Amino acid sequence: MTDRMTNRMTDRMTGRDTRRWRAAGFGPEEAAAWREAGVTDPSDARLWATASATPETVATWQHAGMTPAEAVRWHELGVAPHDAARRHLAGERPHRISLPARLAGRLAVPEPEPPGAAVTESLRRLLRAGVPAAVARTYADAGWDGDEAAEWARRRVDQGDARLFRALGFTAAEAAALGRPALEVMAAWWGVVPLHEVAAWCAAGLTPEEAAAQRAAGVTAERAGVLRALSPLTSDSL
Repeated sequence: MTDRMTNRMTDRMTGRDTRRWRAAGFGPEEAAAWREAGVTDPSDARLWATASATPETVATWQHAGMTPAEAVRWHELGVAPHDAARRHLAGERPHRISLPARLAGRLAVPEPEPPGAAVTESLRRLLRAGVPAAVARTYADAGWDGDEAAEWARRRVDQGDARLFRALGFTAAEAAALGRPALEVMAAWWGVVPLHEVAAWCAAGLTPEEAAAQRAAGVTAERAGVLRALSPLTSDSL
């Protein structure tokens, strides 16, 4: 764990947090390990532990977008973590199956490679930022840095859309407020204004037709930027 990351996690541990983790049966080192793994609630950590997960192995479950309660249910059914993760990703939810079928399933499913170090680190940073595991996985798998992805993922912007919106100069708040796919936005503005001006005109609240008329009248993108700053689309509230 880097000094920067250690300091960040320590700063987040208030006295109340420490008491909650202690009441759940976790010592300071255990609590820090679970928090570093992206599990910030001691009740969730207790459920993960019940499912035989550890801070070192929980990434397999997290990467599948599984909740700790679902992991416990799969564990109670005797399903191995990697098999439960595969089934969860396929849309299956915990249900009781016969012992022969369970054993056959274990034999038929090879244990997959765990997520790589970069994917795991991105996933855990997003989980620590409060992003649901299913959303965090899409960003981590696409190669996003966890810190860069946090604002986009917290607003549930599709990671593919987020890349395009970011390239166009939109903020995460502006993209989420638009509520439209990035390709749709780009197609609507294509050829109306230069691509590097799209975010300023769009976030200012103008339609492509209005922006074209403003530009024809001599209004610059800098003026649109002033309007953009006053627009509710720029709000950073979640």
